[in-house]
Amino acid sequence: MPDQPILRLGTRRSPLAMAQAYETRRRLCAAHGWDESAVELVPVVASGDKVQDRPLAEIGGKALWTRELDHWLIEGRIDAAVHSMKDVETIRPDALAIAAILPRADKADRLLGAGSIADIPQGARVGTSAPRRAAQLLHLRPDLTVVGIRGNVATRMAKLEAGEADATFLAAAGLDRLGEDAVGARLDPQEWLPAPAQAAIGIESRSGDTRVRDLLAAIDHAQSHAEIAAERRLLEGLGGSCSSPIAALSHIRSGRITLSAAIFSPDGNVRIADESEFAADDDKAPLELARRLLGQAPKEVTRHFGERP
Repeated sequence: MPDQPILRLGTRRSPLAMAQAYETRRRLCAAHGWDESAVELVPVVASGDKVQDRPLAEIGGKALWTRELDHWLIEGRIDAAVHSMKDVETIRPDALAIAAILPRADKADRLLGAGSIADIPQGARVGTSAPRRAAQLLHLRPDLTVVGIRGNVATRMAKLEAGEADATFLAAAGLDRLGEDAVGARLDPQEWLPAPAQAAIGIESRSGDTRVRDLLAAIDHAQSHAEIAAERRLLEGLGGSCSSPIAALSHIRSGRITLSAAIFSPDGNVRIADESEFAADDDKAPLELARRLLGQAPKEVTRHFGERP
């Protein structure tokens, strides 16, 4: 048993974030033959966990999930940070690198409060603060009302139980990681597109720390990493932020990725969708897909997207 941990892993304190950190530690210890004490978990309270009564776009965007961990990593207080990749900003500091992506879990959303989108009662209130979910819902069911709900999984389930909404959405992967695999109705991700990088756990290190990057490489899942890279490159091409309604789904087979994507107006009236197939190491194809989507989109869509490469 080492006197000092071999790796210090930073993580948010939420139950789901801790579950993801435990999974990362388990995989590291299995890959290297370490005792559990070789990996120290270092929890931090993220800004995004402190403010839960307003949408992320109003209070600082995705940076609220990574800010504290970024600082601790750059300062050397931790060796690596565990993230839900869908919550990580598209453009990252040069000092940091995504060193590993764990095998991706179920990419689907689950619907709580009804058996399907069609089964939600007419005029019901559906709780979500995600622009993608809101726009996709209103595109299919303009009769429904979207009400803002934020918070961790337990908080959102409690708000639904308390009647703050008639239905809501949660990621299947998050529910599964918390042992809530029987909760909600799974929505087919081919029909109800998930968020870019949904269901992926990523581990970030300092770019120049070859010791840590080499250790993390042992748990990197190449196919999942390629999918996440493509979806994040799409986001980059769209200039997408946490206020941009973007949905994407990728699959990799025999070294080729099929990437389906849709962008929306926030009210769901406009949906632009397209698809591309390309080699897993082609980082230009997702940018071209983004250009095609934006080229087909009217101003009520494009004004919600930022600067693009």
